[in-house]
Amino acid sequence: MILVWLIVILMAGGVLAWISGKINRALPRWIALGSVLAVFGMTLYLWLSNPIPVLDSAWLIQFNQPWIPQWGIDFRLALDGLSLLMLLLTFFLGLLSVLISWREIQTKVAFFHFNLLWVLAGITGVFLTMDLFLFYFFWEVMLIPMYFLIGIWGHENRRYAAFKFFLFTQASGLLMLLAILGLYFIHGRQTGLYTFSYFELLNTTLAPEAARLLMFGFLAAFLVKLPVVPFHSWLPDAHSQAPTAGSVILAGLLLKTGAYGLLRFVLPLFPTATVEFAPWAMLLGVIGIIYGAILAFSQTDLKRLVAYTSVSHMGFVILGVFSFNEWALQGVVMQMITHGLSTGALFIIAGFLYERLHTRDIQKMGGFWTTAPKMGVIALVFVMASLSLPGLGNFIAEFLTLVGSWQANNWLTVFATIGLVMATIYSLRIMQKIFFEANRMEQALPDLNAREMLIAIPMVAMILWLGLYPQPFLDTARPSIQEQLQAYTASPPPPVAMSQLTPQVQLTDTIRLNQILKASRHDPD
Repeated sequence: MILVWLIVILMAGGVLAWISGKINRALPRWIALGSVLAVFGMTLYLWLSNPIPVLDSAWLIQFNQPWIPQWGIDFRLALDGLSLLMLLLTFFLGLLSVLISWREIQTKVAFFHFNLLWVLAGITGVFLTMDLFLFYFFWEVMLIPMYFLIGIWGHENRRYAAFKFFLFTQASGLLMLLAILGLYFIHGRQTGLYTFSYFELLNTTLAPEAARLLMFGFLAAFLVKLPVVPFHSWLPDAHSQAPTAGSVILAGLLLKTGAYGLLRFVLPLFPTATVEFAPWAMLLGVIGIIYGAILAFSQTDLKRLVAYTSVSHMGFVILGVFSFNEWALQGVVMQMITHGLSTGALFIIAGFLYERLHTRDIQKMGGFWTTAPKMGVIALVFVMASLSLPGLGNFIAEFLTLVGSWQANNWLTVFATIGLVMATIYSLRIMQKIFFEANRMEQALPDLNAREMLIAIPMVAMILWLGLYPQPFLDTARPSIQEQLQAYTASPPPPVAMSQLTPQVQLTDTIRLNQILKASRHDPD
């Protein structure tokens, strides 16, 4: 029941925070803080206690309760190493989001914390559910509270950004729903069992055309949420207009649900179709790395600059996922965690600056290193993390990804490394414009106070831990990654040259991969 309680505590805490606003204005903040602390403590306990895997599989804990049995819908939750790491990241950033909103949010405080806790509950459900109907339900639960967070507490163009975010994610989510229903009916006709169970649907035999169509339905939702160029245009607007907590959750968590979906659903459910699509997906990843870096360098709005760095960094995720080897997927998992921390921290710093200066224009800043040295040092750490300096977590993530992608495609990996050079340029530009150029502001910039240092120091500690000793995280993720790759590791796809970027693979390879898949899959129940 501990998996159920993780969701229930957040949802109940959100409702309680909303109701308590009528009693005391400060009470919703404390209820939200207590709720996130509780679920973070429970998840940390699960990680430290090392629960025994279920039936020698990668799964640590499972919960299954029939919900609508006549339609094959169960309330089915399961936890493995991958989802455990994602939950730790979710609750850690959720805790910081409550703290950074303590003074920033002064209107409709109770409703704000209701939406904050419910978007965290939706993200938790996405990382835990193993019933595809329930997965879609939680996918939508994430969407609506985030729409309100941007549309009510955002900046000057918040309504436009909220509508754009809603339309992109809702439209792509509906395509995923159609793919889920298609998989449901195909499996039902084959077996006579109509179910949304992830473990049952893994055994569905799909014709090549059907596999492609269904895979693209899932990809529509996950690539938009990641986001991948050219489906990224909602992200800079949403980031720049959202409140600081909204930007942290968007960059640190919502983007990761797209990467998680690729690992959890696309790779295991559609192994043949993903091999066919892999060269194009890796090409999209490299385009995103370079394109995002160029646009990041051209921005003057600090939050839009950081938003475009997310587009660039998420290109490494799509590059690694479709490389089909453990090195690359370990890099993807590390990138999900380290990007959530480093980019979330940069958005928090942008929020601190906006709270003091009431502007996000870096052309109007400068010379703050002497007046705010604590903020300067914290910013320097995460700027260095963003450019993948050795010793910080992002270096481990991108190094593993590039080593893995080199085994799949040499030339695309070479072009991807250009993104590391470009990351150095736009990252150092942040420090130069804000902290080292001549001071263009007449007012003095107050340095970080005790509450703000309480937010910043744990993030610095985490990014250093991930950079200097990542082994606990790699060990936690390894069983899950190996299970996702079991259809590929027996006969990994050969490296693809740039001249071979075609949408088709050899028919014999497809048949062989299907045979391997059927022989190696098993239901962990």
